[in-house]
Amino acid sequence: MLKYFNFILILLLSLTSSAQKSIIVEANNYLSNSFTELVFISIKNQRMYHIKNNKIIDIFIISSSLKGTGNKSGSNKTPLGLHKIKEKYGEEVPINGIMIERVFYGKLATIHHDTTRSSSDDITSRILWLEGLEEGKNKGKGIDSYNRYIYIHGTSEEGRLGTPASNGCIRMKNKDVIELYNKIKIGTLVLII
Repeated sequence: MLKYFNFILILLLSLTSSAQKSIIVEANNYLSNSFTELVFISIKNQRMYHIKNNKIIDIFIISSSLKGTGNKSGSNKTPLGLHKIKEKYGEEVPINGIMIERVFYGKLATIHHDTTRSSSDDITSRILWLEGLEEGKNKGKGIDSYNRYIYIHGTSEEGRLGTPASNGCIRMKNKDVIELYNKIKIGTLVLII
């Protein structure tokens, strides 16, 4: 029985390793060159992969837009393509702290661990503001990710993570967005595909 269990464990680990390699290959193929650090967001998998030196060091569950992917201003869709972290906000904000226009006014969000929708689209804990790097795709008039206020941020709707649920941004668990915020710097590349 132990021998059978070990075989299954080795098989699962090899599948995980293979899946991780395919994520890194997909990122490298898109970028057409190597990178030392990248935040890779898979819309299909509703996952975020923090990659450093061609190794996945963290995997986070996320939510992209409920309305799908797209780049037009006012569409409430998640933009695809290469971005970078342009600005970071929330250094002193407590976990679950609600930010309005990137400012914390002292109010904490009620965190929903089921599929409840909050009455407001709370932006909580930390903000990583994205700037598009691809002219005509996520940068430029009417399609600019930065001007659309596309963030990676915490949410009060943690129970809806893993399925598209946002208004265009990338949502994360509050503890996860704080962890990511502490690990990455302004200028870090973010690829959304």
